[in-house]
Amino acid sequence: MYFEYPKLLWLLAIPVVLLAHYLWLELSGRRPHFRVPSATPWTLTGTSPLAVLRHLPFVLRLAALALIIVCIARPRSSSQLEKIDTEGIDIMLAMDVSTSMLARDFSPDRISAAKDIAIEFIAERPSDRIGIVVFAGESYTQCPLTTDRATLINLMKEVTTDLIEDGTAIGNGLSTAVARLKDSDAKSRVVILLTDGVNNCGEVSPETAAEIAKTYGVRVYTIGVGANGMAPYPVITPWGVETRNIQVEIDEKLLQTIAEATGGRYFRATDNTKLAEIYSEIGKMEKVRTTIDSFPVYKELYGKYALAALICLLLELLIRLFLKRLP
Repeated sequence: MYFEYPKLLWLLAIPVVLLAHYLWLELSGRRPHFRVPSATPWTLTGTSPLAVLRHLPFVLRLAALALIIVCIARPRSSSQLEKIDTEGIDIMLAMDVSTSMLARDFSPDRISAAKDIAIEFIAERPSDRIGIVVFAGESYTQCPLTTDRATLINLMKEVTTDLIEDGTAIGNGLSTAVARLKDSDAKSRVVILLTDGVNNCGEVSPETAAEIAKTYGVRVYTIGVGANGMAPYPVITPWGVETRNIQVEIDEKLLQTIAEATGGRYFRATDNTKLAEIYSEIGKMEKVRTTIDSFPVYKELYGKYALAALICLLLELLIRLFLKRLP
C-alpha cells in the first residue's frame, strides 16, 4: 500500500494536538466541576465506569478524524500486469463463398467448417481488429475492421454460398481485403485468404492484387481448402439432392505465389482438424509480432478507512445520547 498524496498525512498532527489539549484540560482541572464537602463516597467505590465512558466520545471523534485524513491522502495498492498491445494487428478474413464450398469432404461441409473455425480464431484474438470479406464471382465486405467480437461473429454466421454470383474471383477478394487495410496505421496488417478453387473470373488478377498488397505492406496467408483427389458434392437432380464425387482443383501454385510475394505463407487444409491447426499456427506467428506492454493496475483502499470513520462517528453519537439519558 502507498499514498497518492503522502504530504497530507502531516494533518495527522491535528488529532495529536487535540488529544494533548484534552489531556491538559483534564489534568489541570480546567474542565467544568463542582465542589463537595467530602470525596469519601467516590473514593470508597473506586472509579465509576461512567467516568471512563465520558472520555470515549472524544476518543472516537479523534479516531474518525485520523481515518478521514488517511482517506484524503488516498491509500492505494498496485500490481503489474501485462497486456498485448491493442494496436498490434489488423486482420481481414477473405473467404471464398462459391458453391464449391458446399463440398462435404469437411464436416458438415467446407463453408460450415471454415466459418466455425474462423469464429474460434476471432474469439481467441480480443486485442486485434478483424474484418470479413467474402468473394465468389465478385467480392464485398461483410464486416469492416472492428473489435466488436459479438457483431463480427454474428456476421460470420450469416455467410452463405448464395450471397453473390457464383465463380471464384480470387483477385477481387484479395484486392477488396487490401483496400480495407491500406489506410490502417496498425503495426501489422494481415489478410487470411481461404479458397477451394481456381481463379476463373473477376476484374483484378490475383497477381495484381498480390502486388497491391505488397505495396501497402499487407502480409497474405493463403489457405487451400479441399481433400486430396475427389470430394463428395451435393448435386440437384430431378430425383432430389444426390452426392457425387468431383475432382478437387486448387491452384496451389498461385496461392503460393501470392503468399511468398507478400511475406506470408501458403497452407493446405484437407479436413477440419488441419484447418483448425492452420488458423492456430497463423495466430501464433502473428502474436509474436505484437509488443507486450506492462502497466500498473491500481486498487483504491480508502473505502475501508471511510467506513471505519463512519462507524466511529455513529458510536460517538450513540454514546452521547446514552450519557444524556442518564439521571
